[in-house]
Amino acid sequence: MVTLRPYRPDDLDALYAICLRTGDASKDATPLHSDPQLIGHIYSAPYGVLEPGNVFVAEDADGVAGYIVGTYDTERFNARLEAEWFPALRARYAHAEGMTPADRQRIAAIMRPDRSPTDIVARYPAHIHMNLLEHLRGQRVGTQLLQRWIAQARNEGVRGIHLGASATNAGGIAFWTRSGFMPLRKDPGAVWFGMDL
Repeated sequence: MVTLRPYRPDDLDALYAICLRTGDASKDATPLHSDPQLIGHIYSAPYGVLEPGNVFVAEDADGVAGYIVGTYDTERFNARLEAEWFPALRARYAHAEGMTPADRQRIAAIMRPDRSPTDIVARYPAHIHMNLLEHLRGQRVGTQLLQRWIAQARNEGVRGIHLGASATNAGGIAFWTRSGFMPLRKDPGAVWFGMDL
């Protein structure tokens, strides 16, 4: 049985772990990284720390195995990242040694974050990330997490959501398309989607 529930502070380690285990276009990125937290520093943990009310998790008998994270205001969230999240990480990784190529790529993204395209943010100001461990996939858990997040966002007056999916993640691209997101454009390495609420 899978339970969907709001995020709690003690779920933070699970956000990091799931992000790593799905971080290679939904496949396990553990073999690519010597630092298991790097990918989560970017795509999951800051949401749990800075906007915990916008995080829901899926939990089964083995623990938390999926999440949806996001923000209603991408520009405001980016400003908070710059003020409250990235400075300590930049200091921590400024002189990191013994890193894999994937680690170095994530460190570069911490030092100079990629941003969602400004025209997409203007129309779809909210954004989300969602990941499920493999054993939860195909059970509508992702759909239920997404529906819960969208219902809360609508209730808060959010007018649009965007996301970027890895261009090599065929399963994810199919999921977002089925879920009512409209493909907006394809950039090198990413497909951008939007949904009006």
